[in-house]
Amino acid sequence: MHGSGWWAYVKYDEEQDRPQVDWALVKRVLGYARPYAGQLALVLGTIVVISLLTLAQPLLMRELIDNAIPNGNLGLVTLLGLGMVAVPLVNGVVGVLQGWASATMGFGIILDLRRQLFGHVLRQSIGFFTNTKTGELMSRMNSDVVGARQAVTSTFVTLASNVFTVIATATIMIALEWRLTLLAIAVLPAFLFAAKGVGKKLRHVRRRQMEEGADMNTIMQETLSVSGALLVKLFGRTEDEDDRFAGQASKVRDLSIKQALIGRWFGMFLGGVSAIGTAVVFWVGAVLVINGSLTVGTIVALSAYLTRLYGPLASLSNTRVEFATSLVSFERVFEVLDMPSAVLEKPGAVALPGVEGRIQFAGVGFQYGGAGEDGLESVRRYGWRGITREDLPEAARRSDGWALRGLDFTIEPGETVALVGPSGAGKTTLTYLVPRLYDATEGAVLIDGVDVRDLRLSSIADAVGVVTQESYLFHDTIDANIRYSRPDASDEEIRAAALAANIDDFVSGLSTGYETVVGERGYRLSGGEKQRLAIARVLLKDPKILILDEATSHLDAHSEALIQEALEHVMEGRTSLVIAHRLSTILNADRIFVLDGGRLVESGPHEELLAAGGLYASLFETQFRNRSPEWAPA
Repeated sequence: MHGSGWWAYVKYDEEQDRPQVDWALVKRVLGYARPYAGQLALVLGTIVVISLLTLAQPLLMRELIDNAIPNGNLGLVTLLGLGMVAVPLVNGVVGVLQGWASATMGFGIILDLRRQLFGHVLRQSIGFFTNTKTGELMSRMNSDVVGARQAVTSTFVTLASNVFTVIATATIMIALEWRLTLLAIAVLPAFLFAAKGVGKKLRHVRRRQMEEGADMNTIMQETLSVSGALLVKLFGRTEDEDDRFAGQASKVRDLSIKQALIGRWFGMFLGGVSAIGTAVVFWVGAVLVINGSLTVGTIVALSAYLTRLYGPLASLSNTRVEFATSLVSFERVFEVLDMPSAVLEKPGAVALPGVEGRIQFAGVGFQYGGAGEDGLESVRRYGWRGITREDLPEAARRSDGWALRGLDFTIEPGETVALVGPSGAGKTTLTYLVPRLYDATEGAVLIDGVDVRDLRLSSIADAVGVVTQESYLFHDTIDANIRYSRPDASDEEIRAAALAANIDDFVSGLSTGYETVVGERGYRLSGGEKQRLAIARVLLKDPKILILDEATSHLDAHSEALIQEALEHVMEGRTSLVIAHRLSTILNADRIFVLDGGRLVESGPHEELLAAGGLYASLFETQFRNRSPEWAPA
C-alpha cells in the first residue's frame, strides 16, 4: 500500500470489498486461546457433562411414563423424581465452573490483545499519530477487542456445546426411533441455507456499524477534550456540534436496528422450520402410537429431544452468523497489528557508552509517506477510502515529494546551531530525525559517529532532550510531570530542575505545591508556566543533546525573560539545535543554518551571513530586525 509519490495513497482494489474468511484467519484467532489451554479444556469438559445431564432428563420421563407409573412402583417414582431435581442442580454447579473458566480465558484474551495493540501502536513513528484519529484508535482498542473476545469465548463455547448436543441428541433419538429421527433431521438443509445468506449480510452491517461507531467516538474525543470544548464555545458552534454528533449517532442507531431486524427475521424463519419439523414428527409419531409400534413414553421423550435438537441446530446456524460477524472485530484488530512500523530497533542495536553530543547528517534526504506513516485509514483491508494529494502534509505535497534533500553537516559537541528559514522549509522535520521520530529516507543521521538506526531507542532517548513548541502535560501532578523524564529521581533533584527552569517559586506558592494537579494538557497553567515545566522535565533528564523549538509567542515580557534564563541553563554545556524565533538566540548561536525548500542553502555566523546578502539577510530584514519583542514566526 506504500510507495514513492502521492499516488501510492490512493490505490484501491475493488476485489477487497468482498472479504473471505479462510482457515489462516481462524487459526490466527484460535492462537490467542492457546495460552489458556487449561481453561479451554475445562470449558469443553463442562460442556460434555452439562449436555449429558440435560439429555438424561427425557429418558427419566420415559421411564416414569412407561414403567414406574403403569407398574405402580412408588420407589422408582421417588427415585426418578429426585433425579429430575438433581440434574438441574448439578448442571448449575458445573455451569458456574464453566463460567469461571470462560471468563478467565475471555478477559485474559482482552488483556493480551490490548497490551499487544497498545505496544504496537506506541512504537509507530510520529507520522502515524499525525494521520490517525484518536477516537478511531480508542474504538479499535475497546469495542473491537471486546468483540474479538466473543469470537473465542462466547461464540466458540456455544459452537462446541451445540455440536456435541446435536450429535448426542441425534444418537439417542436414533436409538429410540430411527424413522422419526430421520424426519426430524430432514429440515437441516433449510437451517444451513438461511445461515449462509444471513451471515454475509450481517457481516457487512457489522463492519459498517464498527466504522460508524469509530467515527462517533472520534467526534466525542475531539469535541469533549478541553481544547475541543474551548474551540466550540469560542466560535459558538455548540448547536452545530450537537447536530453533527446526533447525525453520526443516528447512523450507528440505524445500523444497530438493521442488525437487530436481520436477526429477528432469521430467528422467525428458523422458528417456522422447527415448527414444521416438530409437527411432522408428532403426526407420524401419533400414528405409530395408535398402531401400537411406539410407546407413549417414547413419543414424550422424543418430543423433549426435538427441542434439544432444533434449539442447538438453530443456534448452530446463528453461531455461524455470529462467528462471521465477530471475525470482523479480529480483522480490525489485525489491521492495526499488521501495520509495519517505520521506526524499529534492529536486532543487536547498541547503546552509546559515553555521549559526547556530536551530530552528523550525511547525505540525508527525507520523504513523507513511508511504511506505517499513513495512519489507520491506509490499512483498511476491505474497501478503504483513498486520500487525495490535498490531504498530505505540506512538505509531502512538493512536486518532488522530498521534505529534506542533500543535507551534509556536522555539529560539534557543545555547539549551538540556530535553524532559520521560511515556513515549510523543513526545520521541524530536520529536528525530528535526530531523536528518530522519523528515519531518513536516504543517507544517515549519526550521533558520535554511530548511525541512529544502529542505536537502541532507549539510548537515543537518554542522549537527546526535546522541548517542543507546544508543551504537553499529563493530567497529573506537577511532580509527576517533571519526574516523567526520570522516574527514579529524588525529590531534591526534582526541586533542583524546577529551580534551574525558574518554576520553583511559582510551584512553591501554590497551596498544594508540587502535588498540584495541572489539569488535562496542563490547562490550569499559563503558557509560560507549562513551558518552564517542560524545560524542568528536560533538565532532570540531563541530555547531552538538546533540540528546542522556541515558543515565546503570546507571552508577556516577564514570562519570556524567565524562559530565556531557563533556556540558558538548559543549553549550557550541551549540543543545541534550536528552531530560532528570537533575535537573541540567533545572535548567540555559534552557527546559523538557513533552510529553504528542504535544503541547507546557507550556514555560518550571523555577521558572515548578513554580509553575504542572501536569504538570511532577507529574513533578517523582514522578520527579525524590526520585530519587538525579539520574536519571529518560524
